Amino acid sequence: MTQSARAGAEDEVKALIPDVDSLLARLDEIDYLADSGLATALFLAVRMPQPILLEGEPGVGKTEAAKALARVLDTPLFRLQCYEGIDAGEALYEWNYPRQLLGIRLAEARNLTLAETELFGPEYLLRRPLLAAIEHPGPRPAVLLLDEIDRADAEFEAFTFELLAEAAVTIPELGTVRASHPPIVILTSNRTRDLHDALTRRCLYHWIDYPAPERIAEIVRRRVPSSAEPLALQAATAITALRSLDLAKPPGIAEAIDWVSALAVLGVDRLGPASIDHTWGSILKNRDDLDLARSRGTAWLIGADHG
Repeated sequence: MTQSARAGAEDEVKALIPDVDSLLARLDEIDYLADSGLATALFLAVRMPQPILLEGEPGVGKTEAAKALARVLDTPLFRLQCYEGIDAGEALYEWNYPRQLLGIRLAEARNLTLAETELFGPEYLLRRPLLAAIEHPGPRPAVLLLDEIDRADAEFEAFTFELLAEAAVTIPELGTVRASHPPIVILTSNRTRDLHDALTRRCLYHWIDYPAPERIAEIVRRRVPSSAEPLALQAATAITALRSLDLAKPPGIAEAIDWVSALAVLGVDRLGPASIDHTWGSILKNRDDLDLARSRGTAWLIGADHG
């Protein structure tokens, strides 16, 4: 990529989000409600540019932050869902063996021989999220989301170092592929384990707190505009109260949205014992959690916003 082309891409991004306040406003326009701390962290990740690690409990909106940023920048989001045992092939590329075999057979039918360099060329690559983000042609950089990086093992962390440090990946058969538009890299973690210092040193860092009930209620009203106004705050307050219990899977913002959506479909405009009891399945997805919550009854949830 020429210096002038890179400068042009940077100018496009600057025009879209010249400062933190403009990013906050654009996120608000697409109904992602960020506080100034998160907006500042995302702004720096885009403009420096530097990878950013977002940590927080499940359900606080880490993944949604990456999706929202891609929408603001009007650029593709490439998401890699990490898990124990994930390897480079699933993250970066695989060779299209059926297509290679077909190429060999077609060549044999014509009494030709394919050289190894022909068999292992770019046209035979199956591009996975990391390589797709690196090769994205622009005009603006793609957003690359490494979701729940803490679920991957230390070997996979080490594999990402080249990408994070140099916006490049190495394919043995082809050499090093460097990004013409280095992607905006967002990593998320639920802190199921500590990440290696070598990884965190390469990243900006931001911890996302679980929002206050009032903020959750505002998010819910944006996502479920058909819901009654008191219901969103009641549900947000009740879910915050539930999170004080020793739950295996505490409900988060996504569950608050699902719950209010279900209640709205049922025509409920205020929480009551029956409406809670009939819709536990929208907020608690674990049998032991359900038993614990039911053992406490519903009165304390209905009155949670009154102290």
